[in-house]
Amino acid sequence: MAKTRRVDVHSHVFPREMFDLIRARPHDYGMHFANTPAGEKLLRDDGHATPLFDEFFDADAKVAGMDRKGLDISVISPTPMIYFYNLDADRAATATRVTNDGVANMVAQRPDRLRGMATLPMQNTDAAVAELERVVKEHGFRAIELGCTIVGDQLAEKRYRPVLKRAQELKVFIFTHPHFTGDRCGLEPYYLSNLVGFPLDTVTMAAHLMFSGALDELPDLRIVLAHGGGYLPYQIGRLAHGYAVRKEPHAHQATSPRDLLRRFYFDALTHDDKALAFLIEQVGADRVTLGTDAPFDMGEENPLARLDTVPDLSAADRDRVLGLNALGLLGENA
Repeated sequence: MAKTRRVDVHSHVFPREMFDLIRARPHDYGMHFANTPAGEKLLRDDGHATPLFDEFFDADAKVAGMDRKGLDISVISPTPMIYFYNLDADRAATATRVTNDGVANMVAQRPDRLRGMATLPMQNTDAAVAELERVVKEHGFRAIELGCTIVGDQLAEKRYRPVLKRAQELKVFIFTHPHFTGDRCGLEPYYLSNLVGFPLDTVTMAAHLMFSGALDELPDLRIVLAHGGGYLPYQIGRLAHGYAVRKEPHAHQATSPRDLLRRFYFDALTHDDKALAFLIEQVGADRVTLGTDAPFDMGEENPLARLDTVPDLSAADRDRVLGLNALGLLGENA
């Protein structure tokens, strides 16, 4: 019997084409490169920085990292550093097109191992839909990456519904990933903006999608939540209880969060053996995929070994998490 292909849905890149555009016109994109004792970094005007990894722009380096982790396929997505939701609409449209074409170029170098995921210029929904349609038609992408928020606005807001609806129509899945949006009360020190803020952003976004009626309106929309779904699997009982006893969650006549939990897929990036076992038990093995967050230090270096710690996981369920679920999302045969 053939081995199930091991598929990572959470692997970031920063295409060389976008690097070159920022180097040429740093003020247009609010970023610049700087040499530091730790090597060259990219600095955003708001103070956020990212180191530069070969995996960001070198397809062979990305595949070498996958080989080290025992992965067969990675669905590569632009690092959230370059969502560019803060730019004016025209500049954002240019940046996303350059970025997505760069992702496609990386995929073309290693089509046996890489699949593409696009970012969209969400400050203009017409432009976002047009770019979604373009990457599907021109590059064959089957996934898009969206931030949990768009410059502070929730993804569930009505203005973004046309983008979600078109993704549903095109059978493209959405990978949602939080991003740094500036300091928030209590989350400035200790890297808490990532350690606490990212999981918080995910559960907040998911709750808005549930209570707003967006998931009821779009019954075939497929969404993958990063970082094990943040706090959502652990706190679904609280959301469901509030739905049962309070009037506010019924403002849009939405379905109970308990019944909507399995509308989401979840990557397995929990950093904890017991948390991963709980996630699979809570949402079902048919709703969990591998996710490494490569090449960042907050990623998972041993995704297969982590999955092996889950007790009593059947061979069939292990294959689902390893790759069958992700392949289904991509519309590929096992």
